Amino acid sequence: MEANTQYASTDGVDDGFSFQMRRMTLFFSSTIAKRIKFFSELEFEDGTKEINLEYCALDFEFHPLLNLRGGIIMNPIGSFNQNHDGPRWDFIDRPISATRIIPSTLSNVGMGIHGKYFSHQWVLGYEFYLTNGFDDKVIDNEEGRTSLHAGKGNPDKFEESNSGLPLYTGKIAIRNRKIGEIGVSYMTCVYNKWKEDGLVIADKRSASVFAVDFNTSLFNNKVNIIGEYAKVMVDVPSTFTQQYGEEQWGAYTDIICTILQRKICGWENAKLNIGVRGEFVDFNEGKFKETNTNIGDDFYAIVPSISLRPTGTTVIRFNFRFESAHDLLDNDPSRTNVIQFGFSSYF
Repeated sequence: MEANTQYASTDGVDDGFSFQMRRMTLFFSSTIAKRIKFFSELEFEDGTKEINLEYCALDFEFHPLLNLRGGIIMNPIGSFNQNHDGPRWDFIDRPISATRIIPSTLSNVGMGIHGKYFSHQWVLGYEFYLTNGFDDKVIDNEEGRTSLHAGKGNPDKFEESNSGLPLYTGKIAIRNRKIGEIGVSYMTCVYNKWKEDGLVIADKRSASVFAVDFNTSLFNNKVNIIGEYAKVMVDVPSTFTQQYGEEQWGAYTDIICTILQRKICGWENAKLNIGVRGEFVDFNEGKFKETNTNIGDDFYAIVPSISLRPTGTTVIRFNFRFESAHDLLDNDPSRTNVIQFGFSSYF
């Protein structure tokens, strides 16, 4: 579960102080038989404003290198999408690049294979899935910009593919137990409805995401560094204005340092951490063709944090967000300051 308080002010204008119940998630799992496993994740967001079955899959293990998985799958693009649970993080808000560019949390119905190979200190893993994908709201949406986040919201996506073609998602990751891990992933699909009742009604339009993620620990796990970069490429019709970008990108890096680890208030091995997150998103990369001036529509934030972990699965956290955002015409940015305090825990 996740709950917090928040006070935000944009250019000196604020909406006051609020409590928020971000989410409660229920996990269900079962080992049905040897090498047959079931796992699901049911999430209640903002109280019960949204109820989502984010994950619900059955695994068949034929070999550590070959496992069949089917159901509602969390697409393996970047690292945050599959590792988004609140207790894992010292920051209250999810990274903008991982929610508005990729966009997490992204799950679709489908099936595929995954596996791992172990050799001494090295682990090589892979995942590859065919699933349903995005829809026409990638560009035909209320946001007024190219948005994979808007394109994932089709409530019928668990019944049929909007384009009639699959979304391909694949990832390869290599890990050294002493150094860290790096992963490379790619996702692509046709997002628009190009055929109706067997008749071709439009050109196929593709949307693709390339991502690189990494994590490492230093000084006996006293310093942890996590990062992710994502690049989006969308085939936008020539009839659309440059308000809808063909390329987007975003990245974030978290640095978390443990400054105290001891018994605190009866918690035997509690940790006091300090950290900082830097993040940037460009929703419309490039320049206006007519004026050769920069297209704005970008965002960046710096987020210092202080957190207390009574146990590894529970975190009390305080964040202060400094945000800056340019509009489409790259005018002077709006500036937002956010004070946040809250907690998150498995239970």
